[in-house]
Amino acid sequence: MLAAMGGHLRDASLSLLFISLLPLLTAAVGTIADQQAHDRITALPGQPPVTFAQFSGYVTVNKEHGRALFYWLTEAATDAAKKPLVLWLNGGPGCSSVAYGASEEIGPFRISRTCSSLYLNQFSWNREANLLFLESPAGVGFSYTNTSSDLKTSGDERTAGDALMFLIGWMSRFPQYKARDFYISGESYAGHYVPQLAKKVIDHNKASSEPFINLKGIFVGNAVTDNYYDSLGTVAYWWTHSMVSDDTYRSILSSCNFSSTKTSRKCDRAISYAMNHEFGDIDQYSIYTPSCANAAKRRLRFKNTLLRRSSYGYDPCTENYAEKYYNRPDVQRAMHANTTGIPYRWTACSDVLIKTWGDAEFSMLPTYKELIGAGLRIWMFSGDTDSVVPVTATRFSISHLGLKIKIPWYPWYSGRQVAGWTEVYEGMTFASVRGAGHEVPLFQPRRAFQLFQSFLAGKPLPKT
Repeated sequence: MLAAMGGHLRDASLSLLFISLLPLLTAAVGTIADQQAHDRITALPGQPPVTFAQFSGYVTVNKEHGRALFYWLTEAATDAAKKPLVLWLNGGPGCSSVAYGASEEIGPFRISRTCSSLYLNQFSWNREANLLFLESPAGVGFSYTNTSSDLKTSGDERTAGDALMFLIGWMSRFPQYKARDFYISGESYAGHYVPQLAKKVIDHNKASSEPFINLKGIFVGNAVTDNYYDSLGTVAYWWTHSMVSDDTYRSILSSCNFSSTKTSRKCDRAISYAMNHEFGDIDQYSIYTPSCANAAKRRLRFKNTLLRRSSYGYDPCTENYAEKYYNRPDVQRAMHANTTGIPYRWTACSDVLIKTWGDAEFSMLPTYKELIGAGLRIWMFSGDTDSVVPVTATRFSISHLGLKIKIPWYPWYSGRQVAGWTEVYEGMTFASVRGAGHEVPLFQPRRAFQLFQSFLAGKPLPKT
């Protein structure tokens, strides 16, 4: 009897507490709804009709320095409330996920040649997931800092830390995604960004009482992974694909110490000779396709003796379309972008960040071992016509993880054609994509989409 009475009293007091907190809860919900409404994109200029919702705007990641990162969310085309959330990061370091991932690769829209309209991407990944594109770090695209020195002191550690702060802040604004299955994906120098952010998320979940980020896995393409093995694999690719002579190949191997942080003039001269005299006028990010006649030549840069990626990613004419479209004032207004009046034009990549990048981990292999130990789903994929971060580089790196093979090497299929080759290990899956350059979804959209579907399902790629 007393227990029952105590229970009623307790229920009554909880009811009174809830009633007293109701105005605060209502205000909080109202604030969240207002924030989401503020970020909602009604329609982009020249956009075809769509049924999915879009949001874009800023999340402050460092109030003291005034750093704020720009995002663009394109929700899933169907059943958005039931689909996972996928964060996409382009690399560089210093290149825009809006320019590449969203506008050339996996996003729902493509920019027309006149830059006056958009058209739909038949193989957009938002058929399977809610896509969150992030321009990171500050200084990339529309993301900005009020502390100018930040632009010359960026590096791996701050980028990962700011990206974690972005996720925490963004999920507070969009709490409907807090418990959602979450994946981090990207390409090129995002081979650093993706695993580094994944480790930050895991550490955050362990140490914090704040809402749990439900990270399930990572999915990375043509990824910068290990400076030593990447460099050996890149030079091997050049030689095996007849891009350099036997003499130059031997000269690079004999004069370059890729495990050292000290520079060598002889090594730099050998690689410079290969690029300037033997490669010819090709697109190094897709060696068998024509380059855009109007695109500026991009060359590999060097830091110490290591092969320094020019990180512009694939540079077709579509990059030119993006730079014209996203500099339009009406586009920026529609996207709630450039609200502070950034004192420079929006560009696909930031030369300042690329030239002044600071700390960069020599190898991501120890981080991958930690992520495998944490039980994440990890897939790495490679377009096989990229000579900048080639398939040979990725395979050299993976081979030194010492993983046991679960399913031996086999061809996988898409549309009754061999789409690439794959091998499944304990803790990781690798897949190549036949006929794809550095930006796999740009060159082989159907194959990339099937790859993404298999990754989300956690199933091996089809053998027939």
